[in-house]
Amino acid sequence: MEKIITKRLSVPCGNLLLGSFGDGLCLCRWEDGKRSEQQDKRIQAELQAEFRRGTSPVLKAAAAQLKEYFGRKRTEFDIPLIYAGTGFQKKVWDLLLSIPYGTTISYRRLAEKTGDPKAVRAVAGAVARNPLSIFVPCHRVIGSDQKLVGYGGGLDAKNALLAVEGVILPF
Repeated sequence: MEKIITKRLSVPCGNLLLGSFGDGLCLCRWEDGKRSEQQDKRIQAELQAEFRRGTSPVLKAAAAQLKEYFGRKRTEFDIPLIYAGTGFQKKVWDLLLSIPYGTTISYRRLAEKTGDPKAVRAVAGAVARNPLSIFVPCHRVIGSDQKLVGYGGGLDAKNALLAVEGVILPF
């Protein structure tokens, strides 16, 4: 069976689990996230691989880029990403990549960008299942009322990530 190499990484607002598969990053999730176990099983099933602790060039690069991000020295990531999800989820995750650093978008506006303005719940579900937190910036999606809502790493982590990017919202 193939292997997803995993490594824990502490960042200023929590602990992440990073995973690499071949030459790409397939996982960056909060260790104590709400859907951690479910997400891990889905990724392993889709990639037909199992988790193994270790390190890889991809994990080293991802950790270095996250350090630069938290140090406010990086606004974009250039790690190759591997998505494990449905076609719709991948479409939403691609849209998340188009949200510029230091800006936010509402779930409703994101649904409009999919071409289906009524798909707010489906979009929110896809955002919630993003396996590449921070690299695919789901933390930039907020409520229509401009308030923080839902985040796998918790609202404190979401607020901290937005603060790194210079965005201050009512909490």
